Amino acid sequence: MAVSGKAASSALYIVQLEGDPAGRQESARGAIRAGRADVLRRAGIRRTVTVYESAFNGFAAALTPEQKARVERTPGVRHVWPNERRTVDTISTTGFLGLDGPAGAWAKHFGDPSRAGEGMIIGVIDTGFWPESPSLAPLPEPRPDQAVIDKKWARGGTDKCDEGTGTAQQRITCNNKVIGARFYDGGGFGGWESEFHSPRDYDGHGTHTATTAAGLPDVPATINGDPVGTISGMAPAARIAVYKALWRQSDGEGSGGTVDLLDAVDDAVSDGVDVINYSVSGSESLIVDPVELAFYNAAAAGVFVATSAGNSGPDESTVAHNAPWVTTVAASSHDRGADKSVTLGDGKTYTGAGQGPAVPSAPLVDSVKAGLKTADAEKVELCDPGTLDPALVKGKIVLCKRGVNPRTDKSIAVRDAGGVGMVLYNPSENSLNADYHVIPTVHVDHVAGAAIKAYLATPNPTASLSAVSMVVPRAPAMAAFSSAGPALAGGGDLIKPDITAPGVDIVAGVSPAGHHGNLFDGESGTSMSSPHIAGIAALIRAEHPGWSPSAVQSALMTTAGVHDNTDGMIQRAGKIASPLDYGSGHVRPSQAFDPGLVYESGPQDWARYGCAIGQLQLVSDWCPTVGSADPSDLNYPSIAVASLAGTQTVVRTVTNVSTQPSVYVASVTTPQGLAVTVTPSTLTVAPGESATFKVTIRRTDAAYRVWTFGSLTWTDLRGHTVRSPIGARPVALAGPGEVTGSGAAGTAAIELTAGYSGNVTTKLFSLTASAVHQQNLVGSTAAFVPTAPATGPAVFKFTVTVPPGAEFGRLATFSADHVPGTDVDLYLYQDGQLVDRSDGTTADEEIPLTSMGVFEVYVVRFAAPPDADSRPVVAHTFLVGGDPAGNLTVTPPVAAVQPGRPVTFTAAWHDLDPAKRYLGMVEFGDGTAARAWTTIAVGPDALPPAPAPGASPGVSPSGSRAARPSPSASVSRPARPSPSVSVSGPVRPPSASRSASGVSPWVTPR
Repeated sequence: MAVSGKAASSALYIVQLEGDPAGRQESARGAIRAGRADVLRRAGIRRTVTVYESAFNGFAAALTPEQKARVERTPGVRHVWPNERRTVDTISTTGFLGLDGPAGAWAKHFGDPSRAGEGMIIGVIDTGFWPESPSLAPLPEPRPDQAVIDKKWARGGTDKCDEGTGTAQQRITCNNKVIGARFYDGGGFGGWESEFHSPRDYDGHGTHTATTAAGLPDVPATINGDPVGTISGMAPAARIAVYKALWRQSDGEGSGGTVDLLDAVDDAVSDGVDVINYSVSGSESLIVDPVELAFYNAAAAGVFVATSAGNSGPDESTVAHNAPWVTTVAASSHDRGADKSVTLGDGKTYTGAGQGPAVPSAPLVDSVKAGLKTADAEKVELCDPGTLDPALVKGKIVLCKRGVNPRTDKSIAVRDAGGVGMVLYNPSENSLNADYHVIPTVHVDHVAGAAIKAYLATPNPTASLSAVSMVVPRAPAMAAFSSAGPALAGGGDLIKPDITAPGVDIVAGVSPAGHHGNLFDGESGTSMSSPHIAGIAALIRAEHPGWSPSAVQSALMTTAGVHDNTDGMIQRAGKIASPLDYGSGHVRPSQAFDPGLVYESGPQDWARYGCAIGQLQLVSDWCPTVGSADPSDLNYPSIAVASLAGTQTVVRTVTNVSTQPSVYVASVTTPQGLAVTVTPSTLTVAPGESATFKVTIRRTDAAYRVWTFGSLTWTDLRGHTVRSPIGARPVALAGPGEVTGSGAAGTAAIELTAGYSGNVTTKLFSLTASAVHQQNLVGSTAAFVPTAPATGPAVFKFTVTVPPGAEFGRLATFSADHVPGTDVDLYLYQDGQLVDRSDGTTADEEIPLTSMGVFEVYVVRFAAPPDADSRPVVAHTFLVGGDPAGNLTVTPPVAAVQPGRPVTFTAAWHDLDPAKRYLGMVEFGDGTAARAWTTIAVGPDALPPAPAPGASPGVSPSGSRAARPSPSASVSRPARPSPSVSVSGPVRPPSASRSASGVSPWVTPR
């Protein structure tokens, strides 16, 4: 597999040029092309991999470190990014969502499912499509919307159906359903020998998302030879444009590079699509990586973008795609359940999910004791194909561990070894999936798994599997894997995800090449929920072609529901979920066609938001021109205040999109411990007109640093209900998580805002120099395996002990210590287990040390320029606490405060060694307890200022962050006595990690 040439002397980069992209304005392309040619000439770049001009202004090229440096200095260049890897993050869902049936949205708004979504083009950026899928067969001719489609699609006269290369079986053809198909491999991810060098889909992920969004109606589906019902896409009459930018890898993952994903977005905008579905991983911390910026311009050009929230749940702050110009979709269940149970020989029964017939009592064996002697023990435990011993498995039911390899591959391994059934268990909390396995299978949770493991220690264990019981479960319920907020990007002042949709056990079309000969299969993930929203958005746009993307987003969000089919609140793991899990709630398409009022925002609003959270400054010079506003004031359909210091007032504007004037009255479900006032509380709004109101949120007795939720609902007498979630996290003190400086002596200002009347006290933890760990390494490596760490020519290891007296700790590496172009990664282990990782695309990395004990640290040089061996790789360990060194002061030591009024403290340092790096902290209290913490980082060079509250570094494929910065000084540090994580933001501008940008479509959680 190619990895974008990162380890070679040249690497692939995306270069952003000054000036806006063309969008769909053909007249702008001449100037863009002339400017690009001038930059290429000045920089001496003779060859590009691809160029961008519709949703992004720039190009991609392979550059040596010297060329990259020259390009960065060339006038007209705004930013340079490395190519990064990204990975791939229905039977009854149409009925569950109220689309089908005589009273459903299809019949009401389109007359018939065969006309639902006419005139719309959905662009699917994914792993391609299977042209022979019954769900993608040609639409009946003649098409009443053909003139509308031709006007959008035929623009420019470009051939938008690339049949590909290879044999006739590998190539594709388009039809009037899939009207275009392209493929991209500038990033070098399409090298697996079994892949199709065409838009044809091997993996199946792309076919699944495309058919979920817009597959034909009432298509009979069969899996493993058994009929499972009929399926339909959300917008059956919509056309599909396929953009294959992700490729199946030899390890079974779907991956691609940002160079190609950006190219696909650029083409989709130029081609004329109305909606983009992007079921692909993304940054949890940045809203300004190249793809997110392309989505900004796509939305500005009128394209609605649906993105998957991520599969890193249930942990908080794992949600990806946090920009306001995209709609971020969580995953929840629907009302089709398949219960199946396992009964052990001791009579105990455990119920889970599954498919297949019953299995009578048979010997039960743990996979760990059923492997071939030559097989890897970890793969045996996971029931990897080819690792089980037929002599130990034949005629038995096998217990297999979830994870790593696809779940259905595990049952294939059991079947191939002669097993008669499988019990699949979760090693930790996760979803239960009724997959279509090749042998009868029960999927149980981590509690049942542990109990079955214990039973296996008894003599002659046996088990039997029940038949499937088709049930109507409580739904929707949030999937365990669905990523949750509060968002790292923006620090929680924008609620993400935005909405939830079905994403568990979704049956749709797939590629038989990657699904054991099946044309249909069940998949789970936020990859599956996102195309539901993409398809429903296409339906709404078909009904309201003049609506902006933000109006469609608002219609979906303000009409979403927060109750399940029992009239109870939506749950997660048996407990009531919150907007941090599901955003505004579960999509209700029928209501979204007529929302009454919408909250609209546009490019200038989004730019001000990006400047307010300190991110747009990293890639543009817009902020002095567009200004900024409080992030909570973005005119968004949800309301969030991440650091409520006493009282805050937010402003919103609504627009009447109905055809009649109406009077709306506000009602508030007040968050616990807060008081909420809406002014005015009544709005009279004519058709097409807007009205502005204020929402004042005040803490009464809510707990500090804990989110509390309520809602604001506008209702009229015409049946409109416009609901917005309200979320706030009260704090005693709000301020910066970290301030930075340099030199032997200096000062830094710390401005705090209080939520109470009284005094603010200070306590110092003086600046401590880092312990430096360094080693001369040879070359670089992309082959470090986090699950089996080992030193090597490009990897070294050291041990760090966090003692009980440490206040907090941090591991870090800095680009300033290394040759330009070096990429260093950090991996942290305790007792042999991976605890955290920081693997961005530069040598700036951070990991907080969050507990006491002894840790092993592996430092990996992932990529390096030719002269990197001339300098050692350097890592730093900071441990703050213990006896004060006396090198840090803060004035005033005590200050009087009033709610909502800022007060400024000055931190001053002296007598430092200017060649060393230091870290310290100021703790602020209210006289009774510590309430806020600001770290102080002093280095030998002029470090960039810390990002604005809420900004953060990139993430890893596992969902771990390099330091999770605090959106304010008041919210990041856990209560002592734990030694606790650093409470700060990073000491550098954030950069997306290889993983958070690593393309994986959000695949079925394994």
